[in-house]
Order: sequence, then structure tokens, then C-alpha cells
Amino acid sequence: MRDGKESVRAWRKVQPPADLFADGWSTAVRSSAECLGWAWGLVGVIVFAIAMPAHAGDLPDRENVGGPAIHPVQYRGVPGFDLRNAIIPRGEIRSGGPPKDGIPALTDPAVVEAGRATYLNAADRVVGVAIAEESRAYPLRILNYHEVVNDRLGDVPIAVTYCPLCDSVAVFDRRRDGRLLEFGVSGLLFNSNVLMYDRGGEPESLWSQVAARGVSGPEAGTVLKTLPVQLTTWADWQTRHPGTTVLAEETGFRRDYRTTPYASYFSSRNLMFPVRPLSNRLPLKMPVLGVWTGEAARAYPISAFGSADRTLEQELGGKRFQMVFDSRSQSMRVEEAEGDIQWMYSFWFAWYAFRPHTEVYGPGK
Repeated sequence: MRDGKESVRAWRKVQPPADLFADGWSTAVRSSAECLGWAWGLVGVIVFAIAMPAHAGDLPDRENVGGPAIHPVQYRGVPGFDLRNAIIPRGEIRSGGPPKDGIPALTDPAVVEAGRATYLNAADRVVGVAIAEESRAYPLRILNYHEVVNDRLGDVPIAVTYCPLCDSVAVFDRRRDGRLLEFGVSGLLFNSNVLMYDRGGEPESLWSQVAARGVSGPEAGTVLKTLPVQLTTWADWQTRHPGTTVLAEETGFRRDYRTTPYASYFSSRNLMFPVRPLSNRLPLKMPVLGVWTGEAARAYPISAFGSADRTLEQELGGKRFQMVFDSRSQSMRVEEAEGDIQWMYSFWFAWYAFRPHTEVYGPGK
């Protein structure tokens, strides 16, 4: 047991960024010698996955729609979810490391007034949501550790979602056919993107964040309704929404929200998990604001904007909207959108993987 304890201590020191185990999960690993071999195996496959070439320089074509081959480098067990009617390839659903609810979603969280959010810096990135007369900021430094917040703003039950591996942000309406959905984190990924699940489903369905729809279970194929969202800095959001409230640090979980476990991942060109298709039209981790309506989709890369503020009059699928770029916060947002114009934020690789038919905005368009 002495060697086992030393091995576990060594394993805990080299946990990869995506492996954010909940306190209970860590306790279980420490107390179970049978998990020791699995733990080291997980480290090995994740190191292998990080080493896999998956950046633009490795793609042979300008557009590599097929993408690199999917290799079985991740544990594929899917306990607790019925995948018989999955609308995505079951063999490409992968474990991200933590088990179901190992990354704990928040429900009805505590919030504070802007003046009491002393834990935020001006440049901290936040997800901003405004509905009717209410506005609220959700700091990414907290979402890094929870990924889903089941909240209510005004009279609207919302799910604020963030996947650090894709830097993807989307907000969904939780109402569905007369019932209220509450989302949790399944511990599973598809195309390196979080798969959520609906707590209390009979059985529980899996939902893809970037695809914005159910992918297995009774809700397979069900489209989620997105809500307007902004990804910007705390200073910018507070300036434009001085009456905003903020997700509080007191979440009920022991986490160090002052640090990010994804710093090395964000600074690397490589992906941690297999994704297909891929395109090298843009750097894989280029931040984009993706807009869609019906079958029409367009990506707005941050690189398309210079050093000056800009407001663009845009049209997609016959619907008009404004694209606003703020140079100080280096952020993009959609305003005055007609009809069913929807949008979300993500890295380019994730947006393209789920919408390979997308257009790409460039200067002069």
C-alpha cells in the first residue's frame, strides 16, 4: 500500500488540465487500489492525445474536410446513458476524464451586486446575459470548474454553458414541452466538446453544446433554443450594464477560482482529443463568433477586425443583424438581430466540426 499511495500522490501532481476531479471522485481514487492502474492508464492516454498532431500545420489541404483519423486513445465507457438511438457516432463519444457530475454543474447559484465582485479584475472574461431589465455576468474563472449553470434571469430559466476545451459559450432556454430541464455535465465529449445530460430524464438524454441539440435518449434530435449572449471583459460588461449582478464565488464547492487549469492548453496549438472534420482555413484555436439561421452559418474570426471599433451591417439567410467589435475589450457581439438569428462563441475547430458548411467573414465582405 505504501507504493500505491506514493503512486497516487504522483498521479495527482500530473493531472491534465481537463481532469478536474470532484472531491468525492478524488477520495474514491485514493481509497481504491483497483483504480490505480486505471488512473495511470488515463494519464498515459491523455499524454498520448496531447502529443497527437492536430494543428493547422499538420493538415495537407487548405480544406481538410475529412480530418485526421479518429484513434481509440480515450476510454469509451458510457455508463448510465442509453446510446442505442444516438445521432452521433457512438465510437467517437469519449470520456474526458471526470465521471458523470465529476465537474459539478451549478443550479440556482448565489449572485452578488457588481460592487461586491471584488474577486474580478477588469480584464477577466465573463459571459454576459441580459433579459428584459435584468443582466448578469458569469466569470469564466468560475465556469472553468463547473461548465453549466442552471439559473433564472427574470422569468426565463436559462442554462449558461461553457466548454473550456472549445472556449465555447452558449446560453439556452431550459423550457421544453411544459417541463423544465436541468443540465449536468456527463463527463463525456464529442468532437472535444462537452456533452451535457438532462437530470431526471427517463432515461437521461445527452446534449451537445455546440450542436445545440440532443444527441441520444428520448431527446435525440431535439433542438435547444439559444438566447442572446456576449463574451467580453468584466470592465466592458459592467460599463454597458452598470446594474448587473454577478455569479458569486461562494458556489458551495471547494475550488480555487483564482487559477485556471487550462493555461497550457490555451497556449498550445494542439488539441487534447480527436476532432473531425478539421479545416486549416483558420488556426484551430482562433476565437470566432458563429452566427446561424436555418442552414446558413457564418464564422466571424477575431482576426478579421483591426485595432478600431467597428459596427457592421450584416445579412445571413435573408435576416439582418449588426456585428459589433469593441477594440478595447477585443470582443465581438451581435445586436439588433432579426428573426431566428442565433449565435455562440467558440474556437474555430469546434465551430467547423459541427458546421462544416460555414462561411467565413473576412475584411471587405
